[in-house]
Amino acid sequence: MYQVIATDLDGTLLNADHQVDPFTVDTVNRLEAKGLQFVIATGRHYADVAGIREVLGIRSYLITSNGARVHAPDDTVIHARNLEAATVRRIVQPEIVGEHGRVIVSLFADDAWLIDREAPKLLAFHQDSGFTYQVTDLTRHSGEDIAKGLYVGEPEDLAEIAARIEREFGDAVYITYSLPDCLEIMAAGVSKGRALLAVLARLTVDASRCVAFGDNLNDIDLLETAGHPFMMNNANPKLIARLPHVPRIGNNFEAGVAHHLRKLFELDDELAS
Repeated sequence: MYQVIATDLDGTLLNADHQVDPFTVDTVNRLEAKGLQFVIATGRHYADVAGIREVLGIRSYLITSNGARVHAPDDTVIHARNLEAATVRRIVQPEIVGEHGRVIVSLFADDAWLIDREAPKLLAFHQDSGFTYQVTDLTRHSGEDIAKGLYVGEPEDLAEIAARIEREFGDAVYITYSLPDCLEIMAAGVSKGRALLAVLARLTVDASRCVAFGDNLNDIDLLETAGHPFMMNNANPKLIARLPHVPRIGNNFEAGVAHHLRKLFELDDELAS
């Protein structure tokens, strides 16, 4: 039977306001009390996700920055993989980002979210954790100790950035989308799925006993790794096309993960509205 539950956050476990609702909190707590182990797998920064875990009230493993960091429930780092410093210094330059200045650029260090300008709209994603950014001249950053680069902008601009990075770095980096307007870059070999395998090995649990939930392109490896993957009904159409065999469940804005977990584990829905 299932022993591990791995889930993405935005577009999956979190609601339309990028928060956790009481129904979801009650569900995960009841399942943890039954002995299920949760794994949160997201592109978000560790400090941000630690705050969301606190709101959920569970002792989950945290896979963050799309797999570049893995923390145990006691916050011990069990895996870390950085971008090469020279790569970081290059990917924040106008020749890569675009001279037009339309794209917001961020770097994720161990203890900070560094951003190239004020972007208050992005803080709406971090209401539960209170995580915030530091405005920094990224073109002068040393490039050391960076887990992830993030570009936020129009899909057309992001496609051009992705093409430039692919031409210059090829297989030396891993690039993916967490949302249509969020392009992310990590070191080669980083992915949620590989990070999940590291967690499962630590738990001595086979992937066949793992349930996973996701909604976007950065969840492909996660869903391919877990023995029992599920895709949100609101998933990116490109993910649906890529993994047509993965069952689709409810929407994130209707607590779809929580409702499906209650069906899988035969919990009642007394808190459902």
